[in-house]
Amino acid sequence: MRILAVESSCDETSVAILEDGKKVLSHIVLSQMDIHAIYGGVVPEIASRNHVVHMTRVFEQALREANIDVDDIDLVAVTKGPGLIGSLLVGINAATAFAFANSIPLIGTNHLIGHIYAANIEHDLKFPALALLVSGGHTELIYMKDHMEFELLGTTQDDAVGEAYDKVARTLGLSYPGGPIVDKLAALGEDTYHLPRSFLDRDAFNFSFSGLKSAVINLVHNAEQKGEEVNINNMCASFQASVLDVLIEKTKLAAEKYQVKQIIVAGGVAANRGLRKRIFNEIPNIEIVIPSMKYCTDNAAMIAAAAYYQYQKEGALHNYLLGGYSTLNFEE
Repeated sequence: MRILAVESSCDETSVAILEDGKKVLSHIVLSQMDIHAIYGGVVPEIASRNHVVHMTRVFEQALREANIDVDDIDLVAVTKGPGLIGSLLVGINAATAFAFANSIPLIGTNHLIGHIYAANIEHDLKFPALALLVSGGHTELIYMKDHMEFELLGTTQDDAVGEAYDKVARTLGLSYPGGPIVDKLAALGEDTYHLPRSFLDRDAFNFSFSGLKSAVINLVHNAEQKGEEVNINNMCASFQASVLDVLIEKTKLAAEKYQVKQIIVAGGVAANRGLRKRIFNEIPNIEIVIPSMKYCTDNAAMIAAAAYYQYQKEGALHNYLLGGYSTLNFEE
């Protein structure tokens, strides 16, 4: 089964074609990172306008790279949310037009489920499984009994972990996107600032990073007022140590409580090298799978991978009417 998928939930314009949810025939991702770096973050209106400019070209490139005809496409899948509503609607309209014009079934796929199934492209998911979903907009622990069966165990009560990374980077005068830079500098520093660890209720699986972000801002502000120099590498190392202590501890507790066979780490922050190193070292008795770097950030291949199992369970839409949503609900 050949699935053409479209992803445009934020600032990446992506089209991919997968066979049977596994074999990647083409995978095109056009990033707008350089454009939004000027503003220190994604500007929704600019993101959606750039999707409009480049979407057709990305479609054409994906089909050309896959070396197949339109008639060979069995299903069109598109991210329906959550995300920036303007960006989502560009992808939804493009996918709908393509599917309708060529009489191909259409399905709308959840962005968060896509991140989880990115791991299934190169690995085989084993159930029951636990997914740690960490990105710029999401921090969630999700229990999976089987394919396309989800139970939300915990989520962030304020900032997502990736959002906290970017805000701390901005406070330290680092460029956007801040996450990879903080991760890189953390490897050069030491945890000398001993920032707080917000575990909330240790028996529950919710997260909070707002207080940690505020602690960094206050330390930097106080140092500036006193004319003291902040050691950037050590601050990055201290911040990252605090984040990873909480993420790994809660993941470990959830994995033990639910007796899972596998832990899936997914989302943009899954590319964090510190997280990748520590989680394998500190949870050694459970299989851990993490997508390759190219499948951690937003991409259409993960949408096609998820759509393959979603189609088996739900089938395609009975019509071509599909809307988007911006809410953080992975069950929609």
